[in-house]
Amino acid sequence: MSETSTQTSRLFTASCIALMVTAMTFAIRAGILTQLGQDFSLSDVELGWVNSMAFLGFPLATLIGGAIYNAIGAKKLLIAAFICHLLGLVLTINASGFWSLLISTFFIGFANGAVEAGCNPLITALYPDNKTTMLNRFHVWFPGGIVIGALISKLMTDMGLSWQLQIAVMLLPALIYGLLVLKQEFPPLDRATTSTLANIKALASPLFLFMLICMTLTATTELGTQQWIERMLGASGASPMLIMALITGLMAFGRYFAGPLIHRFNPAGVLLASAILATTGIYAMSLASGWTVYPAAILFALGVTYFWPTMLGFVAENNPQTGAIGLSVIGGMGMFAVSMWNPVIGSWIDDARNQALATQASAAQAELVAGQTVLSNLTLFPLTLILAFSLLCCYQAFKKPRSSAAIPG
Repeated sequence: MSETSTQTSRLFTASCIALMVTAMTFAIRAGILTQLGQDFSLSDVELGWVNSMAFLGFPLATLIGGAIYNAIGAKKLLIAAFICHLLGLVLTINASGFWSLLISTFFIGFANGAVEAGCNPLITALYPDNKTTMLNRFHVWFPGGIVIGALISKLMTDMGLSWQLQIAVMLLPALIYGLLVLKQEFPPLDRATTSTLANIKALASPLFLFMLICMTLTATTELGTQQWIERMLGASGASPMLIMALITGLMAFGRYFAGPLIHRFNPAGVLLASAILATTGIYAMSLASGWTVYPAAILFALGVTYFWPTMLGFVAENNPQTGAIGLSVIGGMGMFAVSMWNPVIGSWIDDARNQALATQASAAQAELVAGQTVLSNLTLFPLTLILAFSLLCCYQAFKKPRSSAAIPG
């Protein structure tokens, strides 16, 4: 293996571990929401605000990171992510209430966004002829990390271990990727093709703006549902953390083998099929209880598997002039949308539960009804995407073919 290939491989590995830590923060936070609510006497709306800080810190980091990427490069962004991960995790472990949870969760969200801002353009630069496929392989480690985090959270919760210990588990992989980043040499930026001003001007493209709107819906469909999985399915008779592991395990498998699928159906076709499956899966979960939740969750997993990396890959290939800031803005907008919807989802749960209790339903029945009601509401997001991606497929089919439009396998 050549020195260049070795360097590329190490950088890809460091990026994957950083993304794994990012994913574990989502999974473990979802697994400890009930414990946080009990320990600090928080309502679901307050828990929603705590969740929203992770999704608010993320877009701020991606927007800042995207804007300065051409000036500082990926290495400094990943060092910033490492520092913020350590700070956020330690502050969470020592949290004393609602406000301290808000602050610590914001730092974690900022770290997660810095990972995204640094790694996505780094990987497109490392693999210029295979962008969408390698972005999908990189993003294997988001669902992969959620599987790891969900299983750790379930195991530690079943063992009666505190939520603080669950948070502390993430310090080890954070230290590993931090050391890898600090030791590794990063390739220099190609200053001739990295004009921030040109990147910003390209953001006004109608196609990019259309994808920006779609990203708010794909991100909320995927992450808005997964972040509340424990609260929505806790009374369904199925294990929420096992469902989380099932969903994300399938996502990891699908993303790893995304190349042939992307090549065969093109990104727009994959996005349309994903929206149809996601709609079917969330609607099925809203009606399911007991063992029937699991096949419904499989449909949902098949739907959301390709959303995030394929959206990024589509922009990288169809709006390459937006550069690093384009990838950061598209990812940041997705997370910003989820941050705004999190308190709303929490209020939906509170309202549905209260309405069920007002009809003399038992506490368990009220929790089940609340979860199913919120899932039914969330169906509207992928349903809208079916129309949007149908229009995108029509646009792709009728636009003038370009020599640079081929999708790599």
